[in-house]
Amino acid sequence: MAMRAINRRPRKKAKMIMKNVEIHKGYIPGAIGKIVELHGTYYAQHWGFGLFFEAKVATGLSDFLSRYDESHDGFWVAVDGQRVVGSITIDGIEAATKGAHLRWFILDPEYQGKGVGNQLMGEAMRFCEEKNFQRVHLSTFAGLNSARYLYEKWGFQLEEEKEGDTWGVRVREQEFEWASSF
Repeated sequence: MAMRAINRRPRKKAKMIMKNVEIHKGYIPGAIGKIVELHGTYYAQHWGFGLFFEAKVATGLSDFLSRYDESHDGFWVAVDGQRVVGSITIDGIEAATKGAHLRWFILDPEYQGKGVGNQLMGEAMRFCEEKNFQRVHLSTFAGLNSARYLYEKWGFQLEEEKEGDTWGVRVREQEFEWASSF
């Protein structure tokens, strides 16, 4: 089974850019609250999202981690010292039927553009390759240009775009997909 080539940028380069940032695989104490805070703060300040969005992130992430199974799920947290500065997850529970779901990708604005987001995406996509996932999808919205750049760099393609209020605010919702090549 041939897979689309995964970007194999050396991890060392990203670590040199942000040498104090470590990527942890799996849950670490306090991660849920800190990741929810990153989402809530960023999206409130930059997009006007409120309580509905923050509660949705909190319940969704908590539910995911309550059923987390390393055989098909991935969870990575970027940490600088004791400070959680980013995260990404692969929810693989429906990988065989609907595809794996890339979720809760967030990076503190101070760390954007320094290689940390690319490092997180690399961990997630290498995991998908190791698990032989044939399809990975994600939901986002127009205007998150740095994230979109990374998604496309890692082989995701825009599949659908429409107006919606999934996040509690009306935005141009987007669905991206990565698929293995046969």
